[in-house]
Parts: sequence; C-alpha cells; structure tokens
Amino acid sequence: MEICSNQRGSSIMWFFRDRGFDDKSIHEMFKKCKRLEGVERERASENWDYLKSIGIQERKLPSIVSKCPKILAMGLHEKLVPTVECLSTLATKPQEVASAIAKFPPILSHSVEEKLCPLLAFFQALGVPEKQLGKMILLNPRLISYSIELKLTEIVDFLGTIGLARDGMIGKVLAKNPFIMGYSVDKRLRPTSDFLKSVGLTEHDLQTVAMNFPEVLCRDVNKVLRPNFDYLKRCGFGDGQIAALITGFPPVLIKSIQNSLEPRIRFLVEVMGRRIDEVTDYPDFFRHGLKKRLELRHKLLKKKNIACSLSEMLDCNQKKFLMKFGFFVGYA
Repeated sequence: MEICSNQRGSSIMWFFRDRGFDDKSIHEMFKKCKRLEGVERERASENWDYLKSIGIQERKLPSIVSKCPKILAMGLHEKLVPTVECLSTLATKPQEVASAIAKFPPILSHSVEEKLCPLLAFFQALGVPEKQLGKMILLNPRLISYSIELKLTEIVDFLGTIGLARDGMIGKVLAKNPFIMGYSVDKRLRPTSDFLKSVGLTEHDLQTVAMNFPEVLCRDVNKVLRPNFDYLKRCGFGDGQIAALITGFPPVLIKSIQNSLEPRIRFLVEVMGRRIDEVTDYPDFFRHGLKKRLELRHKLLKKKNIACSLSEMLDCNQKKFLMKFGFFVGYA
C-alpha cells in the first residue's frame, strides 16, 4: 500500500512540475490539501483540462489551483461539472463563470445544496431582484463562503438600523454593491456611517448615500473619507455645503484629491472664473470629465460669451448642449 501511495504522490508531483510549479508552491498545496497525495495524475489532468474547456485561460490555472488545490482532487463528473453547470444557470454572459472561478477558486468546493441554494433564498427574501441574484454571486463569488447566520445577517441588521429596512431597500443596496457584505460592521460600516452623521448628514441623507453609492460606506474613514472632507474644508466649503455635496454626489468623499477633485476645483475657479459655492447647487459637477466635458463646453460657451449655470452647462448630453446654445451647425 505504501508503494502505491508513493507512486501516486510521485505521479502528481510530475503533473505539477510539467505545468511549471516550483517545489515551494507544490509543498504549500500539499499542506493545504492532504487529499492531493492520493490523486492520480490522470484525474488531475482531466480536471485541469475541464477548467480550460469552460473558458479559463491556461496562464491563470496555476494561480487558481494554488489557491484551491482541492479542485484537482474533486470528482470531475460527481462534483466539478455539476457545480459549474449550476453556476452557469446564474450567468448572463459566456465568461462570467470562468471569471468568478478565477476570482475565488474555492467557489467550486462549496456545496450547491448546502451553501448556494440557501444563499440565493436569503438574498431573494431581502428583495434582490431575480435577475440580479446570479450577477451578485458571480461578481463577488466569495459570498458563498460567508455564514448567513454569523456574517450576512449582521450586515443586514446594520443596514436596517440606518433606515433601509423597508420596500426591499436592503436588497437594492446589496445588488448594487455585493462587496459590502464582506466588510465588518464594527470595523468599517458603523464607523463610516457615524462619520457621515458627524459631518452633518441626516438619516435620510445617509439612506440616499447607501442606496445610490453604497461603496462610500465601505471606505476607511481615516484613510479616505476624512482627508477628502478636510480638503473640501480647505477649499472654502462650509460644513452645511459639504453635507449637501456628499448627499448630492457621495463619491466626492472617495475620489482622488490629486487626480479628480483638485483639478476640477482649480479649473472651476481659475479658468471658468466661477465661485466655489456654485458646486453646492450642482454636486454632479465632480462627475463630469475634465477634458471631454468641462474644458470643451467652457471653451464653446466662452467663444459666444454665454453665461449659464453649471447645471445648464453640464446636465445634458452633447447633442442637447449644442442645440441648446446654438452650436449645432458645424458640430453635427
């Protein structure tokens, strides 16, 4: 028996070496999955080839297998194929399943009946639209590894405390940003919501932020939100104005100061010659591209010496803008 075991171990070692794995990574995989020692080269090759056949690029396979070596030990027709076929029913595009496996290889090791089905039912009960269920799982496949009782329920309860517990609002937030489920309530989500309230957002404002840009709730207060808030203060915005900016365009708190906020504010004041508080009336100013939208439209308006508000200038597509201000001739 020992000789047979050694032969199988040697066989799988050659399988790994043939595919470019070094001894250190092979050793790590054996530590992660004791079953590998008993896996025959033929089974490992079959599973490897199957993963290629569903659209996973061969260059990505070493990383996928290193993260979840158990994949090579699974029965192909007993486990791998049924799991992939089940995941395929959730997909709307051909590459979504392959992409999900590359992001989180252990998704293949979880039970469809014990983990995936209860997870889908949990999200459906929260009001996640049926069309969004599959998209959520495949966009953030790590969801399948979270405990519904210990982790996901805690996130849902927290979202309820900020007033999102009605009309399927929580489901809409989760569908918009399924990654929010991976964060800690105590270490990230609650400190973020407390910070937003401390800078003047009402409960209704906080709900608006969560519904429209839930990713803001996921950012670190001290590394991202506070520096952006302090920068806006230095620019001359008052506390109430900053609260209005955040509610009107929440990403103002997470956009890069150097690459996004600063160039736009400098352009507004120094080139356009406008007052900084005009942005408070139109927070979406920060959404528009500097070169493709702001600079181009300002140049055109300046040529005709036209004065207008920021919303009149920006809150329409290019065709409507050209027609509105009489530029259409020559720009059609």
